[in-house]
Amino acid sequence: MSERHLIRRLRQGDTEALREIYLAHKDGLLTLAYSLVHDMNTAEDILHDVFVSFAAAAADLKLRTSLHRYLSTSVLNRARDHFRRKKIRAAGTEASDRAEPASDAPEEAVVLAEQTQQLTAALAELPVEQREVVTLRLSAGLKFKEIARMQETSVPTVQARYRYGIEKLRALLPGGSLE
Repeated sequence: MSERHLIRRLRQGDTEALREIYLAHKDGLLTLAYSLVHDMNTAEDILHDVFVSFAAAAADLKLRTSLHRYLSTSVLNRARDHFRRKKIRAAGTEASDRAEPASDAPEEAVVLAEQTQQLTAALAELPVEQREVVTLRLSAGLKFKEIARMQETSVPTVQARYRYGIEKLRALLPGGSLE
């Protein structure tokens, strides 16, 4: 079903349309939020807040872009708000509670947890702007032009941030590769 049709149904109060939108986008948005904030509980809170706001504003929603981009931008803005609040509340201290994704095989879970921890630590080493670009490009699948609009900068600046971010990640990760 098309996004426009789902949005139309949502504006008419169809909660099933909201459910379909949520199910279609939740995994990618949760991955994006986690990649930005490095805390699963906070990422889930961000996802929840985005969809509560989205549902509340559905009647007046006028999308100028794709629903995916709109929701990704909302996640990015909530993550930025989170960091602003965190910086105000506790200058310099970071929570390190990280929930690891579950896996059926214990060996796979251990390897996945280790890889996730290494990538999370490497991403945390990047400057915020580079981390955002890399995460929005790789996790959300956004184009450089879209990211440039979100960061209110030029496409070449976004491309440079991406290139420098990827180079630094390769240097920080074991084996120097991103899989």
